[in-house]
Amino acid sequence: MIQKVACIVLDGAAVFEFGVVCEAFGLDRSDQGVPTFDFRPVTPDPGLVRTKMGFSLQIDNDLSFADEADVVVVTATPHPYWDHVDPRVIDVVRRAVERGAWVLSVCSGSFTLGAAGVLDGKRATTHWMYADEMARRYPRVTIDPDVLYVQEGRIITSAGTAAGIDACLHLLRQEIGAELTNIVARRMVVAPQRDGGQAQFILHPLPEAQGMSLSPTLDWAIANLQRELSVEDLAAHAHMSPRTFARRFKADHGTTPAAWLARQRVLQAQRLLERTDWGLDRIAAECGFGSAAVLRQNFARALGTSPTAYRARFACVDEPAAELALA
Repeated sequence: MIQKVACIVLDGAAVFEFGVVCEAFGLDRSDQGVPTFDFRPVTPDPGLVRTKMGFSLQIDNDLSFADEADVVVVTATPHPYWDHVDPRVIDVVRRAVERGAWVLSVCSGSFTLGAAGVLDGKRATTHWMYADEMARRYPRVTIDPDVLYVQEGRIITSAGTAAGIDACLHLLRQEIGAELTNIVARRMVVAPQRDGGQAQFILHPLPEAQGMSLSPTLDWAIANLQRELSVEDLAAHAHMSPRTFARRFKADHGTTPAAWLARQRVLQAQRLLERTDWGLDRIAAECGFGSAAVLRQNFARALGTSPTAYRARFACVDEPAAELALA
């Protein structure tokens, strides 16, 4: 499990993106059972580092801590920096990748990873406003402008601004499990796992008023994951035609109802694997997968591991299953 997290802060740093990393990795949540990390902002030349908002941050640590960190985060950097990435930062990023540490960029921090060459031959993302520019600068990188984050091995790139939260939580889920990550998300007052991508935030004309919220239907679906739910079932609950419901769902959530349901079933399976000793057949039935084989297929597709391996790493059976509540 990760213990040390270094956040590289550079001249012109974006304050919100830096704050996201501090919030995800720097706060002490041990009172709720969340591991506390040795979190340190670092910079090539310690001292005052100017932000894009006109004030400075006092950063006391040089880059040496990043060479021993389990996670190296590169925050957003302004356009002028993209032309002259500090070679000391490039070396730190390359060494982190070579030794198998997690490397995560927030927003335009992906340009630093591109300059280091660690994204060559890989898929990555950045803020949708900068996607074309990044593709031009780094033609060996496949830029996906429509997603919130991309993981390639132990390298994670995130889209603009708040997508950094999604990327940090995604990393935490793999290191501390879904249950503890949900605690972090609740403390941050954000969704543990957002569906859809940044395409839904790209500038376009405002849609017409949509009427009533789909939230009651989504809450109902989550409470009934053990059932064989179809788009028709969800549409009927929302008092819409299936076609209208599917179109509205896509507009609101950036994904299809079927994909959203599959994600919710996997999330519930993670929770049950962590907090109960139930067999896979029972968990599959409870989550609506029907069989252990289907559970394994969906789990591997979503998380890249098996339910058994996930349980071996994150099991924490210390409360009755009947008392579990969906996060």
